[in-house]
Amino acid sequence: MEITGKTNIVGLFGHPVEHTLSPAMHNAAFDYLGLDYCYVPFHVHPDHLMEAVAGIRALSLRGVNVTVPHKERVMAYLDDINEEAAFIGAVNTIRNDDGWLTGYNTDGRGFMRSLQEASIVPRDKKVLIVGAGGAARAIGFHLCKEAAEVFVFDIDSAKAESLVKHLKSVRNNATQARAADMRNRAFAQGMDIIINATPLGLSPGDLLPVKIPLVAKRQAVCDLIYKETPLLRTAAAAGCRTMNGIGMLLWQGVIAFEIWTGICPPDSIMRDALLRRMNQ
Repeated sequence: MEITGKTNIVGLFGHPVEHTLSPAMHNAAFDYLGLDYCYVPFHVHPDHLMEAVAGIRALSLRGVNVTVPHKERVMAYLDDINEEAAFIGAVNTIRNDDGWLTGYNTDGRGFMRSLQEASIVPRDKKVLIVGAGGAARAIGFHLCKEAAEVFVFDIDSAKAESLVKHLKSVRNNATQARAADMRNRAFAQGMDIIINATPLGLSPGDLLPVKIPLVAKRQAVCDLIYKETPLLRTAAAAGCRTMNGIGMLLWQGVIAFEIWTGICPPDSIMRDALLRRMNQ
């Protein structure tokens, strides 16, 4: 890849960004397609987010992805926010059109495409989302639109209650799950799809977000964490279908790529780059 004065720069705003896999998949696709683009991670401290967004305009960046902890706060500094991102209350992709910054959220659509790829169909199914943060809002929005019956559990019951109320404005098919439900075998086995949208599983010694002895073999268990977590390993051993977060990461990136370039990228090239980087 040759960087010139004509190269379009896109990137990632986050804190931290050292762990990111996104440059590998985007730059592999740019190289494959012969596009004069380059993806660069930018370490943006929360105290400097406003200046960083102004820098998108000042430096004529074509756009950026936005990750933790900036997805909500960045919205205040944009010129426009599309309907999906406004509902979710978080932006993970920004496009710059001659200084006009538009915010999008591609996480939910990325997750739905990863479900489709895994032949997991949520329509008319009972889906339990563990966690009520930004990722849960994004996927809950699309699951409700797809006519799934959505149950949300969070250890912070007020947070779960707020999310359920929000999701009911999409379609009246969301319910708050209580702590007693999570200990109830009939409730747990009544779910068709179980999704971990919490960080549990990232650190050694984390508790499992769902008690695996309560699940049933027919269920699909999904974790938004990229690696194979203890939850997924235990669920697979119990006979469940499992899916990690790599598909969501890939497909949200594919959609962001399209937003910036207007071109549908080669997802196989992006996936291979992701897996190579993960295995390094």
